Amino acid sequence: MKILARNLPRELTEAELTALFSEHGRLQSCNLVTDPATGQSKGFGFAEMPLVNEAKAAIVALNGKEISGVKIRVKKADTVSK
Repeated sequence: MKILARNLPRELTEAELTALFSEHGRLQSCNLVTDPATGQSKGFGFAEMPLVNEAKAAIVALNGKEISGVKIRVKKADTVSK
């Protein structure tokens, strides 16, 4: 299941984002979206977890969690079919 994490603190690193999701199960991938020109975080990222029950547990545990004074938002990523 692909998960979207938004409203992330700009100073949060990809390693820290990976660690947050890893606490709740196995990760297939995790990436922080950055501005290509500056390399600075755009404040959101994605995690992919192969087991749906672990992904749902991560969403419940992390949605609304406060990090560096900011409440993050975590939900199932919308997928676009072609």
